[in-house]
Amino acid sequence: MSQAQPKRATSRAHPADPCTVVIFGAAGDLTSRLVVPALYNMRRTGLLADNFSVIGFNHGKMTDNAWKKGLTTALERFVGNSGGKLDNEAWDWLSSQMTYHAGDFDDLTAFQSLAIKLKDAERRRGTKGNVLFYLATPERFFGDVIEQLQKAGLVDDGGPDGDFWRRVIIEKPFGHDLASAHALNERILKVLREDQIYRIDHFLGKETVQNIMAFRFANGLFEPIWNRDRIDHVQITVAETVGVERRGSFYEQTGALRDMVPNHLFQLLAMVAMEPPTSFDAEAVRTRKAETIEAIRPIQPEDAIRGQYGPGAVNGELAISYRDEPNVAPDSVTETFVAMKLSIDTWRWSGVPFYLRTGKHMGRRTTEIAIRFKSAPFAPFRGTGMDAFGPDWLVLQIQPDEGISLQFDVKRPGPRVELAPVRMDFKYADWFRAEPNVGYETLLYDCMTGDATLFQRADMVEACWRAVQPILDDWSQRTPADFPNYASGSAGPASADTLLALGGRSWRPLNSAAELNARRTAKPKVDTPPPALKSPERRAATKRAAAKKALRSTSVKKTTRGASVTRATRGAPAKGATRGASAKATAPVQKPKVKTAPAKKTAIKKTAIKKAAAARKAAPTKRAPTKAKPTRK
Repeated sequence: MSQAQPKRATSRAHPADPCTVVIFGAAGDLTSRLVVPALYNMRRTGLLADNFSVIGFNHGKMTDNAWKKGLTTALERFVGNSGGKLDNEAWDWLSSQMTYHAGDFDDLTAFQSLAIKLKDAERRRGTKGNVLFYLATPERFFGDVIEQLQKAGLVDDGGPDGDFWRRVIIEKPFGHDLASAHALNERILKVLREDQIYRIDHFLGKETVQNIMAFRFANGLFEPIWNRDRIDHVQITVAETVGVERRGSFYEQTGALRDMVPNHLFQLLAMVAMEPPTSFDAEAVRTRKAETIEAIRPIQPEDAIRGQYGPGAVNGELAISYRDEPNVAPDSVTETFVAMKLSIDTWRWSGVPFYLRTGKHMGRRTTEIAIRFKSAPFAPFRGTGMDAFGPDWLVLQIQPDEGISLQFDVKRPGPRVELAPVRMDFKYADWFRAEPNVGYETLLYDCMTGDATLFQRADMVEACWRAVQPILDDWSQRTPADFPNYASGSAGPASADTLLALGGRSWRPLNSAAELNARRTAKPKVDTPPPALKSPERRAATKRAAAKKALRSTSVKKTTRGASVTRATRGAPAKGATRGASAKATAPVQKPKVKTAPAKKTAIKKTAIKKAAAARKAAPTKRAPTKAKPTRK
């Protein structure tokens, strides 16, 4: 931007419905790191109703104060890492609404006592019987918890038009393959209606992801060119600099494909490739997204690459290999990197490849959707000295530095017709005031208000697993022999490049964070235009001037014995040495900025040597004093 813009406030919404949030897995990392900080931020921004309460459900006995003390410590760390201070007023209010409930997930008695606590919260807090059950637990407990809720009579709400509501948030992963996802859907749909189920994906809580639909469908500029006629290919990258950290046991059973592709990457793909919905109603949007995923052509094994990180350096710090991480087998074949090429069999996207990649311990943390447009016809630029155009990119930056950039060519200033790539950048931080956000605030608010637009339906979940199932089957039968096959801090295995190279394409570079930071902080340099093309006369004059300069550089300095030579011929043999020895010892003449054929270089070199030898031979060791001529009288 040419000048600072006044930052605009974020949109404001009315508070959510009064309710009680029951968190299963209340002592887990997800609760302390994401769910509770999101509720805290919602209180600060006015999104929580005054009639509100939280019940933490977890195995292991604990007092209310002990539970809240641990959450306070985690929240202070979260706020401190964000550069702020804890809002004591907001946290004191939220923590005063929180209680802890001990029980096992398969113990009906614990759920029956939970029902009593919910009745008490409704009476004391005025929650009107609305309850949001959040399953922040491992996948293996999903079915058990939901069935226990049914047995305790906690999911009946009188239907969509009832006086109160009961809803369930289910975290990913939703199944570990097509069969398990289908079985889990069948199991929970025997207990809950589809409109009660909110399968959450925190990627969809990011503002830049939600902005994709607004960007496409609210601007007449882009949607007409959003098709196979104008787009060459699409790249979706989710690169992380962290490793598996303390999740070795989980990752050994999951891997990058199951962890990232059927949910995060396919959600981004659906947003980019979906057809325009008839409205922004939840069912209309989710139907379009499901149609897109169902149109993915079965992925062939040769179109998918897997990798595992070895030792290296990430952000300037040494990093260990995946096999050296805690709770990871020393001969593990679990992938930490996935790249794949896929096609969407629709009229809009026929013939347009989509390239997806995700990995851990990569060179830079970034999530982006990059759309490469087809090049324009080159005919008008023939005879200008150019041989190709630069790439035209539209990049939707999801994280970090959320924004949108457009790269295109312009004419470089000067008399010649020469193009240079430039970029127009929009950054959210430049235009809008940042609100504290962990990515769950919008999703929790939508659950409390009954808006399922950003959540997956059962058919979409199964379509995602159906698309990757051939790869899962193939990889389970073949053991990779080259693991680990990429260094920590790199852009992934070299084999991933072949996915694009076969079509004459390449991945967008993953620069290191240090390189990007240096580029951001560096002062802008004056763009120096390349030298203009020279006429034959000017080229000849340049060559003559260079030749004269080379000859001058071989002249001999006058000394008393004639043994010294110029810097260009320093090291030449003394007078009387053979010609061959002289040629071998004499340094080659340097001719800056003049490209000369090898044969011509040899001729110039020999000429220079001859002239230097002749000069040494002709130069006297001692000059006689010159007699003055008599003047004529």
